[in-house]
Amino acid sequence: MDYIKGKIRNIIYQNKDNGYVVAVFRVKETSDTKMEEYVGKTVTITGTFLDINEEETFILYGSPTRHERFGFQYQVSSYEKEKISSEDALVEFLSSSLIKGCGEKSAKKIVEILGMDAIDKIKNDEHALDSVPGLTDSKKASIRASLLEYSDADDSLLKLKELGFSIPEATKIYKKYGASTKYIIEANLYVLTEIMDFNKIDVIYRAHHEELDTVRLKACMLEAMRRLSNNNGDTYYKIDEIKDALKKEFNLILDEITFEEIIYSLEEENKIVVEQEMYYLTEYYEAEKDITDSLYALNANNTTPFWDFDKELAKLEEENKVHYNEDQKNAIKKALENKITIISGGPGTGKTTIINAIVKLYIKMHDFSPMEVLANIALLAPTGRASKKMSSSTGLPAMTIHRFLKWNKDTGNFGVNEYHKAQENLIIVDEMSMIDVTLFDALLKGIKSNVELIMVGDVHQLPSVGPGLILNDLIESDLFTFCPLEKIYRQSENSYIPYLALEIKNKDLSDDFLSQKDDYNFLSVDGKYIKDMIKKICLMSKQKGLNEEDIQILAPMYKGENGIDNLNVILQELFNPKSPKKEEIRYGEVVYRENDKVLQLQNNPDNNVFNGDIGYIRKIIPKTSKNKDMIIIDFEGVKVEYTKEDLNQIKHAYAITIHKSQGSEFSHVILPITRNYYKMLYNKLIYTGVSRAKKSLVIIGERESFVMAVQNDYASSRKTMLKEKLVHKFMNMR
Repeated sequence: MDYIKGKIRNIIYQNKDNGYVVAVFRVKETSDTKMEEYVGKTVTITGTFLDINEEETFILYGSPTRHERFGFQYQVSSYEKEKISSEDALVEFLSSSLIKGCGEKSAKKIVEILGMDAIDKIKNDEHALDSVPGLTDSKKASIRASLLEYSDADDSLLKLKELGFSIPEATKIYKKYGASTKYIIEANLYVLTEIMDFNKIDVIYRAHHEELDTVRLKACMLEAMRRLSNNNGDTYYKIDEIKDALKKEFNLILDEITFEEIIYSLEEENKIVVEQEMYYLTEYYEAEKDITDSLYALNANNTTPFWDFDKELAKLEEENKVHYNEDQKNAIKKALENKITIISGGPGTGKTTIINAIVKLYIKMHDFSPMEVLANIALLAPTGRASKKMSSSTGLPAMTIHRFLKWNKDTGNFGVNEYHKAQENLIIVDEMSMIDVTLFDALLKGIKSNVELIMVGDVHQLPSVGPGLILNDLIESDLFTFCPLEKIYRQSENSYIPYLALEIKNKDLSDDFLSQKDDYNFLSVDGKYIKDMIKKICLMSKQKGLNEEDIQILAPMYKGENGIDNLNVILQELFNPKSPKKEEIRYGEVVYRENDKVLQLQNNPDNNVFNGDIGYIRKIIPKTSKNKDMIIIDFEGVKVEYTKEDLNQIKHAYAITIHKSQGSEFSHVILPITRNYYKMLYNKLIYTGVSRAKKSLVIIGERESFVMAVQNDYASSRKTMLKEKLVHKFMNMR
């Protein structure tokens, strides 16, 4: 590969997180005929560097390019540092700013006494500098520490490159693991799957080790179990499932002895737990156990009766001009008088109304001042949109569980935990069906054992994306106060959305699902015409004054003719067409432009933006020679800056998945249903999509596909042991 050799003259831009650099480079020599005219001159270079400085000579491999805005540049694909080949060069290096505590005079003495292999001698022998006169102990320590730090980064980078990692990948690894990188390379490369794709690591590992290497077999077994949990939501697995997953994912068929040896080894390392022919990843086993212990401790505390409940509730009804039915009254009273309460109901049953009443009566019950309210009550939800909905209904601050627990995205740890607990006394958690086993475990560890915990949700909605079946298991255990809400409140005499949701839940569709209502319409359309019909409805809606903020298309999957990716291309052109007045930026095959509606795909608590939040691109600022592209996205008043590299965190949101819509409500929902969605057509998915609609719902597609989806129980069964653990603990402790 062609190269240019020289030194950095000036660093224009440097991203400390990913190592991306724009710099001015003085070319000393080159093997590339296209670069010969630049020898003795400077060029702009771009690329990823672990460390870069103006002291050393670099050999850069890459190619010259011409940027449409910034002109001629040299794009670096990899690099190395020139080896020190003369005494003068060695003195220059040792006396540079890279080596602390060593001036030119000391450097000359070191080279004179230790010779050209001085660096290796100092690194390998902590007493090597004792023979150099005039060096204090602190200087000797500083020189050696600088050389070790400098060499460690270079050695690790070189080893990672030799293994098959790219410069950006190697840089990312070293920035995460630092001096531990060399030990990871030697001991277990699969540790890197914390930050990199497993398949990538596996390919590299297999290139240097036997396929049945023990380290690899253990890593593949753990990964197979993780994928089972991610795909099926299970917290444990049967032995045949693990064997099938090993064969399917990694083409591994192990004999019984080898399989048992790997299982035993992973048990010894506390990576897995085997109990009564159930195989767990330790994290899920411990999470179920800890949840059980936490709920037992919480439930054991004394409850507080609300003496004037009927009188105070009547006052509240009068103040808010509402009338609570018997189920709602019972739920409010039980929630205020028990340590653990579960409230579950479908759309239109008044869950939000009940939360509001509980909060107001709790404040009244304790006679809290405004400051005491904030100190004593926490309103939580798994998504940003759900927490904002709670806040708007109660008039009090609400937040995501991750934000409440002070999640650190870099470490993956929670700042609020069993050692640093939150001090609130009333915790209300909405959208409980979305919470997986590890998040619920973290929440229970972060709250005091004498709080009042109220969990609100809809047990018939989709289960959490992560493993577990928390809300269902808590209800099925029959150990906690459970208040089901059945009565639906009509928005109008001819409203139908909540009733359709109930019919779907009961798998008992009436003929009404084909009739037009005030808030509902089913348009029977063949799958190949769905896109055209969606476009037609959106155009008609625009003419009525509605826009992309009012309308949400929900679909089961991304790929295919009627998939989300395809729909978003069509809907972007309809709602936000190309214009010379709007800046654009391309990311892969996708074009984002100013005013686009987008969906956040990752939790970003530092910026108060979370997975599932919907925002709008307000500004795209193209990069300059000093700065990268900047995209400013507005999430309901929270403005967040993104670079082009951050765009993997978003997708267009004109159409989104039903999974991503959980915890949200939309004024007008369009729900396409077609046989092309295959196994994604099942009861809980359709129920969840329908229950997202607030004012109107239009279902477009094939009647037969909709009926089939309602009757399909796919994904309703998950293997968990939380219910059994709870029952065993509570029964044995009585």
